[in-house]
Amino acid sequence: MNRERLIQILEQVRRGELSVSQAGLLFQKIETEDLGFARIDHQRSLRLGFPEVIYGEGKTSEQILEIFQRLSTRHDVVLVTRVDSSKAEYVMARSGTCIDYNPLARTILYHSTEIPDCGRGPVLVIAAGTSDLPVAEEAKVTAMALGNTVKTLYDVGIAGIHRVLAHIDLIRSSSVIIVAAGMEGALPSVIGGLVDRPVIAVPTSVGYGASFGGIAALLGMLNSCAPGVVVVNIDNGFGAAYAASVINRKKGFPSDSIITEQ
Repeated sequence: MNRERLIQILEQVRRGELSVSQAGLLFQKIETEDLGFARIDHQRSLRLGFPEVIYGEGKTSEQILEIFQRLSTRHDVVLVTRVDSSKAEYVMARSGTCIDYNPLARTILYHSTEIPDCGRGPVLVIAAGTSDLPVAEEAKVTAMALGNTVKTLYDVGIAGIHRVLAHIDLIRSSSVIIVAAGMEGALPSVIGGLVDRPVIAVPTSVGYGASFGGIAALLGMLNSCAPGVVVVNIDNGFGAAYAASVINRKKGFPSDSIITEQ
Protein backbone atom coordinates (compact mmCIF):
# COMPACT_ATOMS: atom_id res chain seq x y z
CA MET A 1 0.00 0.00 0.00
CA ASN A 2 1.24 3.47 -0.83
CA ARG A 3 0.15 6.84 0.57
CA GLU A 4 -2.27 7.51 -2.30
CA ARG A 5 -4.14 4.28 -1.62
CA LEU A 6 -4.22 5.02 2.11
CA ILE A 7 -5.68 8.48 1.48
CA GLN A 8 -8.21 7.00 -0.95
CA ILE A 9 -9.48 4.56 1.67
CA LEU A 10 -9.66 7.24 4.36
CA GLU A 11 -11.58 9.53 1.99
CA GLN A 12 -14.07 6.72 1.37
CA VAL A 13 -14.55 6.42 5.12
CA ARG A 14 -15.02 10.18 5.43
CA ARG A 15 -17.66 10.17 2.69
CA GLY A 16 -19.47 7.27 4.28
CA GLU A 17 -18.73 4.89 1.41
CA LEU A 18 -16.79 2.58 3.73
CA SER A 19 -17.31 1.78 7.38
CA VAL A 20 -14.41 1.87 9.81
CA SER A 21 -14.54 -1.92 10.11
CA GLN A 22 -14.50 -2.34 6.31
CA ALA A 23 -11.50 -0.05 6.05
CA GLY A 24 -9.81 -2.05 8.79
CA LEU A 25 -10.32 -5.22 6.77
CA LEU A 26 -8.74 -3.58 3.73
CA PHE A 27 -5.70 -2.59 5.76
CA GLN A 28 -5.44 -6.07 7.23
CA LYS A 29 -5.82 -7.75 3.84
CA ILE A 30 -2.94 -5.94 2.23
CA GLU A 31 -0.62 -5.86 5.23
CA THR A 32 1.61 -8.63 3.88
CA GLU A 33 1.82 -10.89 0.84
CA ASP A 34 2.81 -14.45 1.72
CA LEU A 35 4.92 -16.18 -0.94
CA GLY A 36 5.69 -19.18 1.24
CA PHE A 37 9.41 -18.43 1.40
CA ALA A 38 8.92 -14.71 2.05
CA ARG A 39 6.33 -12.31 3.40
CA ILE A 40 6.37 -9.06 1.44
CA ASP A 41 5.47 -6.08 3.60
CA HIS A 42 3.83 -3.57 1.28
CA GLN A 43 3.24 -1.00 4.04
CA ARG A 44 6.75 -0.36 5.29
CA SER A 45 6.95 3.05 3.69
CA LEU A 46 3.80 4.09 5.52
CA ARG A 47 5.25 3.09 8.87
CA LEU A 48 8.86 4.16 8.37
CA GLY A 49 8.46 6.97 5.87
CA PHE A 50 11.17 5.23 3.89
CA PRO A 51 11.41 1.90 2.11
CA GLU A 52 13.76 -1.03 2.37
CA VAL A 53 15.27 -3.09 -0.41
CA ILE A 54 15.50 -6.75 -1.41
CA TYR A 55 18.67 -8.25 0.02
CA GLY A 56 19.76 -10.67 -2.69
CA GLU A 57 22.54 -12.53 -0.92
CA GLY A 58 21.39 -15.94 0.29
CA LYS A 59 18.30 -15.91 -1.92
CA THR A 60 17.97 -18.00 -5.08
CA SER A 61 17.51 -16.42 -8.48
CA GLU A 62 13.92 -17.65 -8.53
CA GLN A 63 13.15 -16.15 -5.13
CA ILE A 64 14.61 -12.79 -6.07
CA LEU A 65 12.67 -12.77 -9.32
CA GLU A 66 9.33 -13.55 -7.71
CA ILE A 67 9.74 -10.90 -5.02
CA PHE A 68 10.94 -8.42 -7.62
CA GLN A 69 8.00 -9.07 -9.93
CA ARG A 70 5.45 -8.67 -7.12
CA LEU A 71 7.01 -5.36 -6.13
CA SER A 72 7.53 -3.93 -9.60
CA THR A 73 3.85 -4.40 -10.49
CA ARG A 74 2.88 -2.22 -7.53
CA HIS A 75 5.67 0.27 -7.12
CA ASP A 76 7.58 2.69 -9.30
CA VAL A 77 10.99 1.88 -7.83
CA VAL A 78 12.49 -1.42 -6.71
CA LEU A 79 16.05 -1.90 -5.51
CA VAL A 80 17.89 -5.18 -5.00
CA THR A 81 21.31 -5.31 -3.34
CA ARG A 82 24.05 -7.94 -3.15
CA VAL A 83 23.17 -9.64 -6.41
CA ASP A 84 25.89 -11.46 -8.33
CA SER A 85 26.02 -11.37 -12.12
CA SER A 86 24.37 -14.77 -12.68
CA LYS A 87 21.36 -13.89 -10.51
CA ALA A 88 21.13 -10.47 -12.13
CA GLU A 89 21.10 -11.99 -15.61
CA TYR A 90 18.33 -14.37 -14.57
CA VAL A 91 16.16 -11.56 -13.18
CA MET A 92 16.78 -9.12 -16.02
CA ALA A 93 16.10 -11.71 -18.74
CA ARG A 94 12.64 -12.26 -17.27
CA SER A 95 11.79 -8.65 -16.46
CA GLY A 96 10.76 -5.69 -18.53
CA THR A 97 12.54 -2.47 -19.35
CA CYS A 98 13.63 0.28 -16.98
CA ILE A 99 15.95 -2.05 -15.09
CA ASP A 100 19.69 -1.62 -14.64
CA TYR A 101 22.40 -3.80 -13.14
CA ASN A 102 25.53 -2.30 -11.63
CA PRO A 103 28.07 -5.16 -11.50
CA LEU A 104 30.47 -3.24 -9.26
CA ALA A 105 27.79 -2.32 -6.73
CA ARG A 106 25.99 -5.66 -7.26
CA THR A 107 22.65 -3.85 -7.41
CA ILE A 108 19.55 -4.09 -9.56
CA LEU A 109 17.56 -0.88 -9.87
CA TYR A 110 14.12 -0.68 -11.45
CA HIS A 111 12.23 2.59 -11.85
CA SER A 112 9.25 3.01 -14.13
CA THR A 113 9.33 6.81 -13.81
CA GLU A 114 11.95 9.40 -13.01
CA ILE A 115 12.83 9.22 -9.32
CA PRO A 116 11.84 12.52 -7.66
CA ASP A 117 14.52 14.47 -5.82
CA CYS A 118 13.73 14.44 -2.09
CA GLY A 119 17.04 15.80 -0.83
CA ARG A 120 18.01 19.19 0.54
CA GLY A 121 21.27 18.98 -1.39
CA PRO A 122 23.69 16.52 -2.95
CA VAL A 123 24.96 13.44 -1.17
CA LEU A 124 28.68 12.99 -1.79
CA VAL A 125 30.12 9.47 -1.83
CA ILE A 126 33.88 9.34 -1.27
CA ALA A 127 36.05 6.24 -1.70
CA ALA A 128 39.54 6.19 -0.24
CA GLY A 129 40.85 3.77 -2.86
CA THR A 130 39.79 1.93 -5.97
CA SER A 131 39.46 -1.26 -3.92
CA ASP A 132 36.70 0.45 -1.91
CA LEU A 133 34.57 1.10 -5.01
CA PRO A 134 32.15 -1.84 -4.63
CA VAL A 135 30.99 -0.46 -1.28
CA ALA A 136 30.99 3.14 -2.53
CA GLU A 137 28.99 2.19 -5.62
CA GLU A 138 26.41 0.35 -3.50
CA ALA A 139 26.01 3.55 -1.49
CA LYS A 140 25.74 5.63 -4.67
CA VAL A 141 23.05 3.49 -6.30
CA THR A 142 21.07 3.27 -3.04
CA ALA A 143 21.18 7.01 -2.46
CA MET A 144 20.05 7.66 -6.04
CA ALA A 145 17.20 5.17 -5.71
CA LEU A 146 16.04 6.88 -2.55
CA GLY A 147 15.70 10.26 -4.20
CA ASN A 148 19.04 12.02 -3.79
CA THR A 149 21.30 13.86 -6.18
CA VAL A 150 24.57 11.97 -5.81
CA LYS A 151 28.12 13.07 -6.54
CA THR A 152 31.24 10.93 -6.23
CA LEU A 153 34.90 11.43 -5.40
CA TYR A 154 37.01 8.31 -5.77
CA ASP A 155 40.59 7.29 -4.98
CA VAL A 156 41.44 10.15 -2.64
CA GLY A 157 42.93 8.25 0.30
CA ILE A 158 45.24 9.86 2.85
CA ALA A 159 48.37 8.41 1.25
CA GLY A 160 47.99 11.39 -1.09
CA ILE A 161 46.16 13.96 1.00
CA HIS A 162 46.49 16.58 -1.74
CA ARG A 163 43.88 14.63 -3.70
CA VAL A 164 41.28 15.41 -1.06
CA LEU A 165 42.26 19.05 -0.67
CA ALA A 166 42.04 19.59 -4.43
CA HIS A 167 38.28 18.96 -4.20
CA ILE A 168 37.49 20.88 -1.04
CA ASP A 169 34.80 22.99 -2.75
CA LEU A 170 32.93 19.86 -3.83
CA ILE A 171 33.22 18.39 -0.36
CA ARG A 172 31.98 21.51 1.39
CA SER A 173 29.05 21.97 -1.03
CA SER A 174 27.54 18.58 -0.14
CA SER A 175 24.71 18.12 2.36
CA VAL A 176 25.79 14.70 3.63
CA ILE A 177 29.05 12.87 3.00
CA ILE A 178 29.58 9.10 2.90
CA VAL A 179 33.20 7.97 3.18
CA ALA A 180 34.20 4.37 2.39
CA ALA A 181 37.70 3.39 3.49
CA GLY A 182 39.64 0.29 4.41
CA MET A 183 43.19 -0.17 5.74
CA GLU A 184 43.38 1.98 8.91
CA GLY A 185 40.16 3.85 8.07
CA ALA A 186 41.57 7.34 8.58
CA LEU A 187 39.90 9.23 5.73
CA PRO A 188 36.55 9.94 7.48
CA SER A 189 38.42 11.72 10.28
CA VAL A 190 40.18 13.90 7.73
CA ILE A 191 36.89 14.75 6.02
CA GLY A 192 35.17 15.32 9.35
CA GLY A 193 37.82 17.89 10.25
CA LEU A 194 37.15 19.88 7.09
CA VAL A 195 33.37 20.27 6.96
CA ASP A 196 30.33 21.22 9.02
CA ARG A 197 28.30 18.41 7.43
CA PRO A 198 27.32 14.96 8.69
CA VAL A 199 29.95 12.39 7.74
CA ILE A 200 28.91 8.74 7.56
CA ALA A 201 31.92 6.44 7.67
CA VAL A 202 31.86 3.00 6.07
CA PRO A 203 34.72 0.67 7.01
CA THR A 204 35.55 -1.73 4.19
CA SER A 205 37.13 -5.16 4.36
CA VAL A 206 40.13 -3.92 2.37
CA GLY A 207 43.64 -4.38 3.73
CA TYR A 208 46.33 -6.85 4.72
CA GLY A 209 46.20 -9.35 7.58
CA ALA A 210 46.16 -7.00 10.56
CA SER A 211 43.16 -5.17 9.09
CA PHE A 212 41.14 -8.21 10.23
CA GLY A 213 38.63 -7.94 7.39
CA GLY A 214 37.72 -4.34 8.16
CA ILE A 215 37.75 -4.48 11.95
CA ALA A 216 40.83 -2.24 12.15
CA ALA A 217 39.10 0.38 9.99
CA LEU A 218 35.90 0.03 12.02
CA LEU A 219 37.69 0.63 15.31
CA GLY A 220 39.65 3.52 13.85
CA MET A 221 36.45 5.20 12.66
CA LEU A 222 34.67 4.59 15.95
CA ASN A 223 37.57 6.31 17.71
CA SER A 224 37.60 9.29 15.36
CA CYS A 225 38.43 12.57 17.09
CA ALA A 226 36.61 14.54 14.38
CA PRO A 227 33.12 15.68 15.46
CA GLY A 228 30.14 14.74 13.30
CA VAL A 229 31.46 11.36 12.17
CA VAL A 230 29.16 8.36 12.62
CA VAL A 231 29.92 4.80 11.58
CA VAL A 232 27.96 1.95 9.98
CA ASN A 233 28.87 -1.73 9.71
CA ILE A 234 31.72 -3.12 7.62
CA ASP A 235 31.02 -2.96 3.87
CA ASN A 236 27.52 -1.60 4.51
CA GLY A 237 27.21 0.93 1.71
CA PHE A 238 23.46 0.44 1.68
CA GLY A 239 23.10 1.30 5.36
CA ALA A 240 25.21 4.42 4.94
CA ALA A 241 23.08 5.64 2.02
CA TYR A 242 19.88 4.89 3.90
CA ALA A 243 21.05 6.96 6.86
CA ALA A 244 22.27 9.74 4.58
CA SER A 245 18.87 9.87 2.90
CA VAL A 246 17.03 10.17 6.21
CA ILE A 247 19.33 13.03 7.19
CA ASN A 248 19.09 14.72 3.79
CA ARG A 249 15.37 14.61 3.10
CA LYS A 250 13.75 18.01 2.77
CA LYS A 251 10.21 16.69 3.19
CA GLY A 252 8.39 13.39 2.91
CA PHE A 253 9.71 10.65 0.69
CA PRO A 254 8.07 9.67 -2.61
CA SER A 255 4.66 8.21 -1.80
CA ASP A 256 5.23 5.15 -3.95
CA SER A 257 8.77 4.17 -3.16
CA ILE A 258 10.85 1.04 -2.74
CA ILE A 259 8.77 -1.31 -0.62
CA THR A 260 10.48 -4.61 -0.15
CA GLU A 261 10.98 -7.80 1.71
CA GLN A 262 14.19 -8.27 3.63
